[in-house]
Amino acid sequence: MADATAPQAETPVLAVDALGKHVTLPDGELTILEDVGFIVAPGETVAIVGASGSGKSTLLSLMAGLDVPSRGVVRLDGTELSALDEDGRARVRGEKVGFVFQSFQLLPSLTALENVMLPLELRGDRDVEGPARAILERVGLGQRLGHYPRQLSGGEQQRVALARAFVTRPSLLFADEPTGNLDTHTGQAVIDLLFELNAGAGTTLVLVTHDDHLADRCGRRLRMDSGRLVADDRRLAA
Repeated sequence: MADATAPQAETPVLAVDALGKHVTLPDGELTILEDVGFIVAPGETVAIVGASGSGKSTLLSLMAGLDVPSRGVVRLDGTELSALDEDGRARVRGEKVGFVFQSFQLLPSLTALENVMLPLELRGDRDVEGPARAILERVGLGQRLGHYPRQLSGGEQQRVALARAFVTRPSLLFADEPTGNLDTHTGQAVIDLLFELNAGAGTTLVLVTHDDHLADRCGRRLRMDSGRLVADDRRLAA
């Protein structure tokens, strides 16, 4: 008989099991990912590192449900993504996931405020302007609400992207080379802001990076090589 007083295991925010991705080419099959598996607990900060072509970005795409695996399973908050159709995966992303990209991915025809309001509008929230204004103030852009992306510096655009990612209060944030298009000084400021926002929101963070300094800020490092997970290292507490 089970002990009713025993603590219940916490559902992982992210569970990856025997994940594989293969592409058929004219001269045969190309293996991009092979037998990748790990779980991510709520509140963890995880860096996925490895050389170009090691499978990092493909792995992130599969974890976010932007692509489907050839084999294996991704579960996001207990939901198996590959069991859903494209609309279903988009709905889960809208409810649970935030994104920050290297190229910012802001809509050029929308102001900073409108870009941050957009995910709230897509989710069907009643109040979209209030939360968007508040988080843009928090990232230091309260005076730039009406500016379009072309009127903002790279660092300011990435701050808008951070605001957009966190405004929905996601349980999981994916970041793909978030400082890749920024100079060292600006990148450091964005890193500091990313971890400040993440800690304040209690969000689980999974990021892909070539930047060792950024990876060192995470509590855990997953190393990819030739499509396989070859190391899973946790930083020792100070």
